[in-house]
Amino acid sequence: MPLSLWLSLLGASVVISFTPGAGAINTMTNAINEGFRRSFWGILGQQAALLIHVIIVAAGVGLLIANSPTAFNVVRYAGAAYLVFLGVKSILAKPVSEETALDIRKNEPAFSMFRRGVWINLLNPKAIVFFLAFTPQFIRPDQPLLSQYLIYIGTIILVDVLVMWFFFAAAAKIFRRFTRSARGQCIMNISFGVLFILVAGLLLLMH
Repeated sequence: MPLSLWLSLLGASVVISFTPGAGAINTMTNAINEGFRRSFWGILGQQAALLIHVIIVAAGVGLLIANSPTAFNVVRYAGAAYLVFLGVKSILAKPVSEETALDIRKNEPAFSMFRRGVWINLLNPKAIVFFLAFTPQFIRPDQPLLSQYLIYIGTIILVDVLVMWFFFAAAAKIFRRFTRSARGQCIMNISFGVLFILVAGLLLLMH
C-alpha cells in the first residue's frame, strides 16, 4: 500500500474512531465500572467484531446483506434490541453502598466484557455497509490482496484501540468520583442507559 494511501487510511480511521457511538459508550461504561485497565477486554471484543466485519466484506457476504432488505433489517433490529437491553439494564442497575463504591469495580469476568464488545459492534449493519463502501477505496485488486487487507485492518484496529483506551476509557476516569455516592451512580447509570437507547433509536432510523 503506497504511503500516501496509507496516510489517507490513517486519517480516516482517526476520524471514524473519534465519532461517538455504542462502542465508545460501552468503553466508558466498562472503564467506570471495572477500571481503566480492565476496560481493555471490552475494547478487544469490539476489535474482534471489526475484524469479522472486514472478513464478511472481503468474502462478499457484506454485499449480500446490503442488497437484501430482509437480512439487513434482521441485523438492524437485533442490534437495536441489544442496545436497548443494555440501556434498560443500566438504568435499572441498583447503586451500591458508599463504602463499596470506594472500590466501585464490579469484577465482571473478562470474557463477559469481551463478548459484549463483540456483539455491540457485530450487530451493527451500519458497520457492514460502511466497510462495504470504505474498503474498496484502500484495496487495489491488481496488487497482492492479503498484505493490503492486513495493513488495512491492522491500521483500523490499532487506531481504534488507542482512541478507545486512551481517550474514551481515560476520559471515564473523570466520572469515577461521581460514582462514589448512590445518587451519582444513579445519574451515571441512567445517563449511559439513555445513551445506549438513543444509539439504538438512530440505528432503527437508518435505512
